Amino acid sequence: MPLRKVSALVIDDDVHMVRMMRRILELEGCTVLTASSGEAALEVFDEQVPDVVLLDIMMQGMDGYSVCQRIREFSQVPIITVSAKNGDQDKVKMLGSGADDYITKPFSSQELMARIKAVLRRTTLQAHAQPLFQANELTIDFAHQSVSLHGQEINLTATEYSLLCYLALNAGRIVTIDQILEKVWGEEYTGDNHLLRVNIARLRSKLGDGGKKHTYIITRPGMGYVMKKE
Repeated sequence: MPLRKVSALVIDDDVHMVRMMRRILELEGCTVLTASSGEAALEVFDEQVPDVVLLDIMMQGMDGYSVCQRIREFSQVPIITVSAKNGDQDKVKMLGSGADDYITKPFSSQELMARIKAVLRRTTLQAHAQPLFQANELTIDFAHQSVSLHGQEINLTATEYSLLCYLALNAGRIVTIDQILEKVWGEEYTGDNHLLRVNIARLRSKLGDGGKKHTYIITRPGMGYVMKKE
Protein backbone atom coordinates (compact mmCIF):
# COMPACT_ATOMS: atom_id res chain seq x y z
CA MET A 1 0.00 0.00 0.00
CA PRO A 2 1.61 3.33 -1.05
CA LEU A 3 2.06 5.52 2.01
CA ARG A 4 0.47 8.47 0.22
CA LYS A 5 -2.77 6.49 0.41
CA VAL A 6 -2.36 5.59 4.09
CA SER A 7 -4.29 7.30 6.87
CA ALA A 8 -2.83 7.02 10.37
CA LEU A 9 -4.57 7.79 13.66
CA VAL A 10 -2.20 9.02 16.37
CA ILE A 11 -3.64 8.63 19.89
CA ASP A 12 -1.52 10.36 22.52
CA ASP A 13 -2.09 13.07 25.14
CA ASP A 14 1.46 14.42 24.70
CA VAL A 15 1.14 17.39 22.34
CA HIS A 16 4.84 17.37 21.45
CA MET A 17 4.81 13.64 20.62
CA VAL A 18 1.73 14.06 18.43
CA ARG A 19 3.36 16.96 16.62
CA MET A 20 6.54 14.96 16.00
CA MET A 21 4.71 11.89 14.69
CA ARG A 22 2.49 14.05 12.49
CA ARG A 23 5.60 15.64 10.96
CA ILE A 24 7.23 12.25 10.29
CA LEU A 25 4.09 10.74 8.80
CA GLU A 26 3.18 13.70 6.63
CA LEU A 27 6.70 13.83 5.17
CA GLU A 28 6.03 10.26 3.99
CA GLY A 29 2.75 11.33 2.40
CA CYS A 30 0.39 9.90 5.02
CA THR A 31 -2.90 11.48 6.02
CA VAL A 32 -2.77 12.01 9.79
CA LEU A 33 -5.69 11.97 12.22
CA THR A 34 -5.12 12.72 15.89
CA ALA A 35 -6.84 12.18 19.22
CA SER A 36 -5.62 13.26 22.65
CA SER A 37 -7.67 10.67 24.56
CA GLY A 38 -9.13 7.22 24.14
CA GLU A 39 -12.65 8.59 24.18
CA ALA A 40 -11.82 11.05 21.38
CA ALA A 41 -10.16 8.28 19.38
CA LEU A 42 -13.33 6.18 19.42
CA GLU A 43 -15.26 9.19 18.15
CA VAL A 44 -12.79 9.50 15.26
CA PHE A 45 -13.63 5.93 14.26
CA ASP A 46 -17.25 6.97 13.81
CA GLU A 47 -16.11 9.46 11.18
CA GLN A 48 -13.23 7.71 9.45
CA VAL A 49 -11.56 4.32 9.89
CA PRO A 50 -7.77 4.73 9.56
CA ASP A 51 -5.38 2.26 7.93
CA VAL A 52 -3.16 2.11 11.02
CA VAL A 53 -3.36 3.26 14.65
CA LEU A 54 -0.43 4.56 16.73
CA LEU A 55 -1.50 4.25 20.36
CA ASP A 56 0.08 5.44 23.62
CA ILE A 57 -0.57 3.47 26.82
CA MET A 58 -0.53 6.04 29.63
CA MET A 59 -3.26 8.60 29.00
CA GLN A 60 -5.83 10.41 31.11
CA GLY A 61 -9.18 8.64 31.13
CA MET A 62 -9.10 5.44 29.08
CA ASP A 63 -5.61 4.00 28.96
CA GLY A 64 -4.12 2.34 25.91
CA TYR A 65 -5.05 -1.18 27.04
CA SER A 66 -8.73 -0.23 27.25
CA VAL A 67 -8.67 1.66 23.95
CA CYS A 68 -7.08 -1.30 22.18
CA GLN A 69 -9.65 -3.71 23.57
CA ARG A 70 -12.53 -1.42 22.56
CA ILE A 71 -11.20 -1.01 19.01
CA ARG A 72 -10.86 -4.78 18.70
CA GLU A 73 -14.58 -5.14 19.46
CA PHE A 74 -15.43 -3.65 16.07
CA SER A 75 -12.25 -3.33 13.97
CA GLN A 76 -9.19 -5.35 12.96
CA VAL A 77 -7.22 -2.24 11.95
CA PRO A 78 -3.48 -2.65 12.64
CA ILE A 79 -2.52 -1.13 16.03
CA ILE A 80 1.05 -0.19 16.93
CA THR A 81 1.68 0.74 20.56
CA VAL A 82 4.00 3.74 20.98
CA SER A 83 4.96 4.00 24.65
CA ALA A 84 7.73 4.91 27.08
CA LYS A 85 6.90 1.77 29.07
CA ASN A 86 9.49 -0.77 27.97
CA GLY A 87 9.04 -3.72 30.32
CA ASP A 88 8.29 -7.15 28.91
CA GLN A 89 5.10 -7.36 30.97
CA ASP A 90 3.84 -4.10 29.45
CA LYS A 91 4.55 -5.38 25.94
CA VAL A 92 2.91 -8.74 26.58
CA LYS A 93 -0.16 -7.11 28.13
CA MET A 94 -0.56 -4.70 25.21
CA LEU A 95 -0.08 -7.41 22.59
CA GLY A 96 -2.54 -9.54 24.53
CA SER A 97 -5.05 -6.69 24.34
CA GLY A 98 -4.93 -6.90 20.55
CA ALA A 99 -2.02 -4.70 19.47
CA ASP A 100 0.01 -5.85 16.46
CA ASP A 101 3.35 -4.29 17.39
CA TYR A 102 5.12 -2.22 20.05
CA ILE A 103 7.56 0.69 19.74
CA THR A 104 9.37 2.09 22.77
CA LYS A 105 9.88 5.85 23.12
CA PRO A 106 12.18 7.46 22.17
CA PHE A 107 12.38 6.13 18.62
CA SER A 108 13.75 7.27 15.29
CA SER A 109 11.66 8.26 12.30
CA GLN A 110 13.21 5.33 10.43
CA GLU A 111 12.04 2.83 13.05
CA LEU A 112 8.52 4.28 13.12
CA MET A 113 8.13 4.08 9.36
CA ALA A 114 9.68 0.61 9.18
CA ARG A 115 7.15 -0.66 11.74
CA ILE A 116 4.24 0.93 9.89
CA LYS A 117 5.36 -0.50 6.55
CA ALA A 118 5.79 -3.93 8.14
CA VAL A 119 2.33 -3.99 9.68
CA LEU A 120 0.77 -2.79 6.41
CA ARG A 121 2.58 -5.58 4.54
CA ARG A 122 0.95 -8.05 6.87
CA THR A 123 -2.42 -6.44 6.26
CA THR A 124 -2.15 -7.00 2.51
CA LEU A 125 -0.43 -10.41 2.67
CA GLN A 126 -2.26 -12.95 0.55
CA ALA A 127 -1.61 -16.65 0.03
CA HIS A 128 -2.04 -17.91 -3.52
CA ALA A 129 -0.55 -21.38 -3.27
CA GLN A 130 -3.92 -23.09 -2.82
CA PRO A 131 -7.58 -22.05 -2.59
CA LEU A 132 -8.32 -23.66 0.78
CA PHE A 133 -6.58 -25.16 3.77
CA GLN A 134 -8.52 -27.58 5.95
CA ALA A 135 -7.55 -29.38 9.13
CA ASN A 136 -10.19 -30.97 11.34
CA GLU A 137 -12.81 -28.24 11.82
CA LEU A 138 -10.57 -25.37 10.69
CA THR A 139 -10.87 -23.90 7.18
CA ILE A 140 -8.78 -21.10 5.69
CA ASP A 141 -10.16 -19.57 2.49
CA PHE A 142 -7.12 -17.85 1.02
CA ALA A 143 -9.05 -16.31 -1.87
CA HIS A 144 -11.45 -14.48 0.44
CA GLN A 145 -9.00 -14.12 3.36
CA SER A 146 -11.44 -15.70 5.77
CA VAL A 147 -11.06 -18.30 8.51
CA SER A 148 -13.82 -20.46 9.91
CA LEU A 149 -14.02 -22.97 12.75
CA HIS A 150 -16.88 -25.47 12.95
CA GLY A 151 -18.46 -23.58 10.05
CA GLN A 152 -18.44 -20.24 11.87
CA GLU A 153 -16.19 -17.41 10.68
CA ILE A 154 -13.75 -16.13 13.28
CA ASN A 155 -12.27 -12.64 13.39
CA LEU A 156 -8.50 -12.40 13.18
CA THR A 157 -6.27 -9.36 13.09
CA ALA A 158 -4.08 -8.88 10.02
CA THR A 159 -1.10 -10.20 11.96
CA GLU A 160 -2.96 -13.23 13.28
CA TYR A 161 -4.19 -14.04 9.77
CA SER A 162 -0.72 -13.71 8.25
CA LEU A 163 0.74 -15.89 11.00
CA LEU A 164 -1.90 -18.56 10.50
CA CYS A 165 -1.44 -18.50 6.72
CA TYR A 166 2.32 -18.93 7.00
CA LEU A 167 1.94 -21.88 9.36
CA ALA A 168 -0.76 -23.44 7.17
CA LEU A 169 1.29 -23.10 3.98
CA ASN A 170 4.07 -24.94 5.81
CA ALA A 171 1.76 -27.49 7.43
CA GLY A 172 3.55 -30.63 8.56
CA ARG A 173 6.93 -28.89 8.63
CA ILE A 174 8.68 -27.32 11.59
CA VAL A 175 9.29 -23.60 11.12
CA THR A 176 11.69 -21.88 13.49
CA ILE A 177 10.85 -18.81 15.55
CA ASP A 178 13.21 -16.65 13.49
CA GLN A 179 11.76 -17.95 10.22
CA ILE A 180 8.26 -16.98 11.34
CA LEU A 181 9.33 -13.58 12.63
CA GLU A 182 11.21 -12.76 9.42
CA LYS A 183 8.44 -13.94 7.09
CA VAL A 184 5.42 -12.55 8.95
CA TRP A 185 6.87 -9.44 10.59
CA GLY A 186 10.12 -8.71 8.72
CA GLU A 187 13.83 -9.37 9.19
CA GLU A 188 14.16 -6.48 11.65
CA TYR A 189 11.99 -8.48 14.12
CA THR A 190 14.29 -11.52 14.29
CA GLY A 191 14.90 -12.41 17.93
CA ASP A 192 11.70 -10.81 19.26
CA ASN A 193 10.43 -14.07 20.74
CA HIS A 194 7.92 -12.35 23.06
CA LEU A 195 6.09 -10.92 20.06
CA LEU A 196 5.66 -14.34 18.50
CA ARG A 197 4.70 -16.14 21.71
CA VAL A 198 1.96 -13.65 22.51
CA ASN A 199 0.52 -13.84 19.00
CA ILE A 200 0.66 -17.65 18.99
CA ALA A 201 -1.21 -17.69 22.32
CA ARG A 202 -3.81 -15.22 21.03
CA LEU A 203 -4.27 -17.20 17.82
CA ARG A 204 -4.62 -20.47 19.70
CA SER A 205 -7.26 -18.90 21.93
CA LYS A 206 -9.34 -17.87 18.92
CA LEU A 207 -8.95 -21.33 17.40
CA GLY A 208 -10.05 -22.99 20.64
CA ASP A 209 -6.60 -24.53 20.67
CA GLY A 210 -5.68 -23.85 24.29
CA GLY A 211 -4.76 -26.19 27.10
CA LYS A 212 -1.86 -28.62 27.16
CA LYS A 213 -2.91 -30.57 24.06
CA HIS A 214 -3.03 -28.44 20.93
CA THR A 215 -5.10 -29.49 17.94
CA TYR A 216 -3.64 -27.20 15.29
CA ILE A 217 -0.46 -25.33 16.27
CA ILE A 218 2.07 -27.60 17.92
CA THR A 219 5.12 -26.33 19.81
CA ARG A 220 8.39 -28.13 19.14
CA PRO A 221 10.57 -27.10 22.12
CA GLY A 222 13.93 -25.74 21.06
CA MET A 223 12.91 -25.81 17.39
CA GLY A 224 9.75 -23.82 16.63
CA TYR A 225 6.17 -24.57 15.64
CA VAL A 226 4.37 -26.88 13.26
CA MET A 227 0.81 -26.73 11.89
CA LYS A 228 -0.87 -30.12 11.91
CA LYS A 229 -2.20 -31.41 8.62
CA GLU A 230 -5.63 -32.96 8.12
